[in-house]
Amino acid sequence: MIHLVLCWHFHQPDYRTEDGRYFLPWTYLHALKDYADMATHLEAQPDMNAVVNFVPILLEQLDDYVEQFRTGAVRDPLLAALVEPDLGRYSPEHRRTLVESCFKLNFATMVDPFPGYRRLARFWQAATEDGETEVDYFSDQYLADLVAWYHLAWTGETVRREHAWLVAMMEKGSGFSLEERQQLYRLVGEVIADLIPRYGALAERGQVELSATPHSHPIAPLLIDFQSAREARPGLHLPAAKLYPGGPERVQAHVDTALAAHAEHFGKPPAGLWPAEGSISSPTLELFSKAGVRWVASGEGVLRHSLHDAGLDPSRPGTWLSRPCRLPGQSTVMFFRDDHLSDLIGFEYKGWFAQDAVRHFLRNLEDRYRHMPHSDPVVTVVLDSENAWEYYPYNGWYFLSELYQALAEHPGIRVTTFSEYLDLFPDSVAELPTLTAGSWVYGDFTTWLGDPAKNRAWDLLCAAKTAYDARITGLPEERRREAELQLRSCESSDWFWWFGDYNPSDSVEAFDKLYRAKLTQLYRTLGLPVPAALTLSLSGGGGHMEGGGVMRRGGHG
Repeated sequence: MIHLVLCWHFHQPDYRTEDGRYFLPWTYLHALKDYADMATHLEAQPDMNAVVNFVPILLEQLDDYVEQFRTGAVRDPLLAALVEPDLGRYSPEHRRTLVESCFKLNFATMVDPFPGYRRLARFWQAATEDGETEVDYFSDQYLADLVAWYHLAWTGETVRREHAWLVAMMEKGSGFSLEERQQLYRLVGEVIADLIPRYGALAERGQVELSATPHSHPIAPLLIDFQSAREARPGLHLPAAKLYPGGPERVQAHVDTALAAHAEHFGKPPAGLWPAEGSISSPTLELFSKAGVRWVASGEGVLRHSLHDAGLDPSRPGTWLSRPCRLPGQSTVMFFRDDHLSDLIGFEYKGWFAQDAVRHFLRNLEDRYRHMPHSDPVVTVVLDSENAWEYYPYNGWYFLSELYQALAEHPGIRVTTFSEYLDLFPDSVAELPTLTAGSWVYGDFTTWLGDPAKNRAWDLLCAAKTAYDARITGLPEERRREAELQLRSCESSDWFWWFGDYNPSDSVEAFDKLYRAKLTQLYRTLGLPVPAALTLSLSGGGGHMEGGGVMRRGGHG
């Protein structure tokens, strides 16, 4: 019997700025489309099991959106535009921002299928022929239709199938009234408010294991020691700062708050963690073990590097990949992601017919793990539950429906969770002689460190942490709490991901501004002058990516 764990990772960084307003809308848009769809697929197939990983900073933003809908004090500009009764009052710059924001999506699956949206896109493309959007050509009704269509396109496929009026609104295509936009707005609020209870119910009945990530998604091994980046890449350029001040204590803070936040939302702390980007190291695992974390998952590249450094054959990792592992003297168990199978779902199958993709996935799974030298192999598939589906027809509805049904009925594959597998096969854990620090991306940390812009970003964070340490004890208790929350947000992995000339320029610029705004807010919270360096862009530009506001990633979004 092959045991399969599907681990769906739910993550968005903290998009809030100093006044609590949202700089980017991806949290509520992915909630409306992807997190809602993923819950419905599981609810529709009771024999299907999965691990669902919630990053605590995402949970807190979902709470914040629920509060916005409850009070009517909307702090997300795009969401507010959906129900703005007088779009004509927007300034030319505000109108330009709104129009450009409403075309940040994948055109092939989210614009082209809808004649009404395509027509709006043609007008926009004509008005941008000279390089800058000529907003004077857009009427108030154009803006109303555009912001409505953007939200219609971001509704999940399962949400549409539950609400016939949504389909009717799409068929109408244009001339949307304020009342219609308000109805759509209310639906967004209802979907978001239901999410955490729905996943809690799935966990309560044992269908889903809920796991977490250290609070704000930090790359824990780098916080602990920059030198860990050289375990997999010995010649990698490091930041000028020798280390991140108090790094182990900061990782501990992220772990402690993650366990507490998860328990607050779901009634008990998680048994396991998907560390941010699957990033692990020996000191990180030791910290997890002391915190009582039962299991973690990471990437296949980490396993390959570790086998190589242990003098074992890294070209044939299958035997190790299909078993949980543990380092000598540590209690936390490691599972390693099958990159091939995970990336088939994350990147390849978007252009396939669903039945063909499911057959191909099952055949690959069986061929790779049918003849293991040990019984009951476990296969780990980990990827986003958000970014991939934007590129699938119908938000992956046909693929996921058929995959779940095929897995539930398959006689030789048993879908399970990490904790259940350890309960059933406690003697399956192998001892891995050594662990080479790394992440799910290439098995190293080059996505977050090594590039000059990334290293400058780390040096800015190190300077801010030094200022924090010198100032924090002299602040009143409430201000100390605010500074701690802000520091955690600054320590997120997401800011470092985007720096580099290989990412789309619009996204690089947006995350550059947001990162520097967060560091600026930290200094202001501490009552300290803001360094002049934070007024200067860290990014060096980037390539073009049509339509998208967030780069799509196979294992994390």
